[in-house]
Amino acid sequence: MTLIQPVGALSFMALSVVLFSLGLYGALSRKSTVMVLMSLELMANAININLVALSRFSAPAEMTGQFFAVFSMVVSAAEIGLGLALVLALYRQRKTVEIDAMQELKG
Repeated sequence: MTLIQPVGALSFMALSVVLFSLGLYGALSRKSTVMVLMSLELMANAININLVALSRFSAPAEMTGQFFAVFSMVVSAAEIGLGLALVLALYRQRKTVEIDAMQELKG
């Protein structure tokens, strides 16, 4: 008698929803730009989990979900690198990383 149940697509979807919700809450409630970037990264990882799970359970022979997840990770890494460079430049100029203190960026 085995007590281990196979993990289905619904479990991965639930994990993805929880991670995305936590990332959305963090992005909307934090004042630090570094924390907002980390929350955006958490949201991107939730999307990657969803892509891989859908690919695994809908078409296991094809690698389309894994391909899009890797592509998304590359784009996300470039986005985080650029975002951190902008935060560093703003910190050098303003001496703060608080979003509320950056009023001049509004269009």
